[in-house]
Amino acid sequence: MPLDQPGTQVAKRVNVLIFSTFIAGVCSIVYELLIATTGAYFLGDSIKQFSLVIGFYMATMGLGSYLSRLISDKKLLRYFVSAEILLGLIGGLSVPLLYFSFAYFDYFQLTIIFLTSIIGLLIGLEIPLLSRLMSPYFVLKDNLSNVLSVDYLGALIATLLFPFLLLPFFGIFKSSLFFGLVNMSIGFSVLWFFSRSLKIEKKTTLYLYSFSALTILITAFLFSQKLLGLWTGEIYNDRVVYAKETPYQQVVLTKSKDDVRLFLNGNLQFSSTDEYRYHESLVHIPMLNCDCRNVLLLGGGDGLAIRELQKYENIQSMTLVDLDPAVTALAKSNAYISALNNEAFEDEKLTVINEDAFVFLRNTERDFDLIIIDLPDPNNTALSRLYSREFYRLVKNRLSENGSFVTQATSPFYATNAFWSIKETIVSAGYVDVVPYHTTIPSFGEWGFILASKSRIDLDSTKLPTSTKYVDAYAIERMLYFEKDMRATDVEISTLDSPKVLGYYLDGWKHWK
Repeated sequence: MPLDQPGTQVAKRVNVLIFSTFIAGVCSIVYELLIATTGAYFLGDSIKQFSLVIGFYMATMGLGSYLSRLISDKKLLRYFVSAEILLGLIGGLSVPLLYFSFAYFDYFQLTIIFLTSIIGLLIGLEIPLLSRLMSPYFVLKDNLSNVLSVDYLGALIATLLFPFLLLPFFGIFKSSLFFGLVNMSIGFSVLWFFSRSLKIEKKTTLYLYSFSALTILITAFLFSQKLLGLWTGEIYNDRVVYAKETPYQQVVLTKSKDDVRLFLNGNLQFSSTDEYRYHESLVHIPMLNCDCRNVLLLGGGDGLAIRELQKYENIQSMTLVDLDPAVTALAKSNAYISALNNEAFEDEKLTVINEDAFVFLRNTERDFDLIIIDLPDPNNTALSRLYSREFYRLVKNRLSENGSFVTQATSPFYATNAFWSIKETIVSAGYVDVVPYHTTIPSFGEWGFILASKSRIDLDSTKLPTSTKYVDAYAIERMLYFEKDMRATDVEISTLDSPKVLGYYLDGWKHWK
């Protein structure tokens, strides 16, 4: 303890520095999670995005720690406060800047790396500078112990806050701005309690910088909803009528004249102008092979497949399992979607469960005559497990004696290897019969499906309901024929341990998106 300072003043300074270390630990992890999650939202492939962010983050943190040695003890306080002001501003604006980059520029991945590197560099400065500020009050071993233990505790708190509080209640956009403000508290606290150590002109300049950065962040936070709407509108061609960040994904609904479109993480889920082609193909083809009583639908939270199932009076129960309650709630309450699905969620035969499809299949003891899988494409690791051999074996275990299942299987034209890998993966799961088919959906292009059964498949077109708009006997004949440029290639099956379908999918679509 310095002898020229009263004990109370020293205690206050020590507490401020410990508080700063804790907040630094929280914010450093939150920024990392926010940037990686935003990248995964817009570009998919979450493993790649998190790997890039973590890699550049750690590397530039190391660089920042190394560069901290260049700051002299006389300038230590001033540089630390300046770094915190800049970190709070850039970290707080990181997600808004990423939205801006995605909407207006073609260098989104580079923007992610650039912001990650700047934030990592500034965070790398934090701990060495904090340690040096605390050095007059503790011996070296206690100083390192205090700084690192409090910093790591902050990191733990951040990892708990992110999935359970920030994403569900704030979303990534507001969370970024909020934690920028939290980060600013470090600079303000240190500046306030250590202000006597600074010259008047330096102190005035730092206060001016602090209030300027604070004003920018508060203004952005207050107008965050308008900014989010503005930039989201630039990302999508049509007018955005609904946008929400859920704990699982970004949900956007657009409308242009009579065309209503649903996007999840920027990927089109349906267009009201031609969705009937997709959903009739998904539902009615497997129904030709099934005298179904109990049907399970995995995904399809928009209710459009349920609408098609309601055309069969012999169905006694329908169970819809969709991970995101925000999607099923939207499909039930939104006037545009509920008009499309004919208020499918009001059907007394329907049970809605918001749960992961893999977890549901593993835990349920019910058997189903037909399982319809209407899940997003395997564009990241979390989704690719739902196209694995292990998953299809779970599906098989939940089918009745002669039960069938059908899955959407991405495009056999745009992602040919991914489509046939899914087919071969299903074959490897031990089904008696597997039938691939495809059709043209204008808003998607050529799209594929795969039907599999525990018995021989017989597509009896006389079972078609009369109310279809697209599927008939002739359409089914065309669906079963694959032109030469969409035929099978030499592909590997996909497993949990080795998700080959993800690589095939990303490689196929990179030429078209």
